[in-house]
Amino acid sequence: MSDTTQILTRAFDEAPAARVRDYLDLLKPRVMSLVVFTGLVGVAIAPGHLHPFTAGLAVLAIALGSGAAGAINMWYERDLDALMTRTANRPLPAGRVAPDDALGLGVLLSIFSVLLMAVSTNFTAAALLAAAILFYVFVYTIWLKRRTPQNIVIGGAAGAFPPMIGWAAVSGDISTVGLVLFGLIFLWTPPHFWALALYRSDDYRRAGVPMLPVVAGPRETKRQMLIYTLLLAPVALAPTLLGAVGWFYGAVAVALSLAFVGHAVAVWRAPDDEEGHAPARRMFRFSLLYLAVLFAALPLDHLAARMLAG
Repeated sequence: MSDTTQILTRAFDEAPAARVRDYLDLLKPRVMSLVVFTGLVGVAIAPGHLHPFTAGLAVLAIALGSGAAGAINMWYERDLDALMTRTANRPLPAGRVAPDDALGLGVLLSIFSVLLMAVSTNFTAAALLAAAILFYVFVYTIWLKRRTPQNIVIGGAAGAFPPMIGWAAVSGDISTVGLVLFGLIFLWTPPHFWALALYRSDDYRRAGVPMLPVVAGPRETKRQMLIYTLLLAPVALAPTLLGAVGWFYGAVAVALSLAFVGHAVAVWRAPDDEEGHAPARRMFRFSLLYLAVLFAALPLDHLAARMLAG
């Protein structure tokens, strides 16, 4: 029996429900859900047509690629996770999954997801998926995470790939709109994660992770959060300005972006101590809503335009 088969057998063959759940947790299902959603939006609004089954395979490949990167990330960061309150109960630091099993599962799914994308759609989409996995593992996880407070800024590129991958799966290319969708998530990521880091800074400090609030302090973090939300606003509106979608999406983008900037201003004005954590918590929660509603508005606008066109 091959090593790969043994890994999968240990993980899922006659495994108790709790054990299966641990292996699924390695794939970071919450992150995966966002990746799948934004990738699906890329598929939905791209010019061209995919058979629903093929589109499903493309989205499955994106999901598996995301899960693979998450598993390798958890394998590499298991020492950090053990030091942080919010991650100490993950399967690896808690000892419920062996490190070699997690790494093997991540590598296997990485290869399978890229091959699945290549066979079901095209080389461009497969190459982008491979680049996203490699970037998340080697650039963000191994190189940046423990070395620089810009880890989230540069590393955020990995999470920005999915809508561009979905677009390429249909069209076979990247295009300006695909790059705009990439830029939207890329600029959204720093204020989203820094809002979390502001009220979780003790965790990051204890683990020795150089997140911006730990290295530069809350005041500089809040300043950069405000800058990124201001830069994000025109990029969020760009799909409408480029003619990819209409003004229904444009109106949603303007309203959400103004609200996001408002949250950033509230965080900026809040005290730089524990008393000021509440606005950061609210901004973090709103940032999730912001991206979800914004990306939901894209296919809705696209569908409405098709129905009106007859």
